[in-house]
Amino acid sequence: MAAVPNIISKQVYSTYEKNLDKEVKEGPMPKHIGIIMDGNRRYAREFLGDDINAGHKAGEKKIHELLDWCLDLGIKYVTVYAFSSENFSRDEDEVNFLMEMAEGSLREIVEDPRIITNRVRVRVLGDRSKLPDYVCEAIDYADEKTKDYDDFMFSICLAYGGRQEIVNAVKEIARKVQDGDVLPDEITEDMLSKHLYTSDMPDPDLILRTSGEVRISNFLLWQLAYSELYFTDVYWPGFRHIDLLRAIRTYQQRVRRYGR
Repeated sequence: MAAVPNIISKQVYSTYEKNLDKEVKEGPMPKHIGIIMDGNRRYAREFLGDDINAGHKAGEKKIHELLDWCLDLGIKYVTVYAFSSENFSRDEDEVNFLMEMAEGSLREIVEDPRIITNRVRVRVLGDRSKLPDYVCEAIDYADEKTKDYDDFMFSICLAYGGRQEIVNAVKEIARKVQDGDVLPDEITEDMLSKHLYTSDMPDPDLILRTSGEVRISNFLLWQLAYSELYFTDVYWPGFRHIDLLRAIRTYQQRVRRYGR
C-alpha cells in the first residue's frame, strides 16, 4: 500500500505535464531560447556525494534531453551557456575535466541521429584563443559536420563573455573605420549586431536561468535587451521537461512592448 501514493503522484504529474504541453503548443512559441545552465556543482554536493565531475556529467546529459524537448516544440534556436571566460579561474583539474568533456560532447553530438534527422547546426560561440587545441579541433569537426544544416541551430557558449564579445565587435568596426571602409556616423546598432557571434540568428526571446540565482552573469548582454527573463530554483541537472514548459508558458503570458 505504501507505493500507491507514489503511483498516484506519478499519474497526476504525467497528466499535468501532458496538459501543460498541449497548452504551450497552442500559444506563441519563442524562436530563440538562451539558457544559463547553472547549479551542476551544488547538485553534486547535495545529491552525488560531492563528486563535482559527476555533477557536470549529469548536466551534460541534461543537454541531450533539452534538445529533444526543444525539437518537439519547434524552437529553432537554442543557445546554452556552458563555460564562461571567468570559469578558467576554477580549480585546474575541474577546468581540464570540463574541456575534455566539451571535446567529447562535440564529437558525439554531431553523430547523434537526432541532429542529423532534424538538420541541427551545431556551433560554438566564444574566444577560441583561450581553448585547448583539442577542443578547437572538435569545434571545427562539429562545424564541418553540420555546416549544411539549417532547420535548427544549437549554439554552445564556451570561453564566452558578453562584454568581451561586444569589445571584439567594436574593435572590428574600429578597424574598418581606420581603413576608411566605414564612417563613424554610419555605425548603427544593426552594424554592431552583425559583428557579434550571433549575427546570423535573432536575438533571444527568452533567457532562462536555473539554480535560483537571479543575474545574467555576462551572457548575451547586447542580445538580451528585450528578452523575457525567467529564473527557476531547480539545479540544471534536475531541470525537467515541465520546468521548460512552465518557463515558456510564462513567456507566452507576458506582453512584449519593446519600450513602446
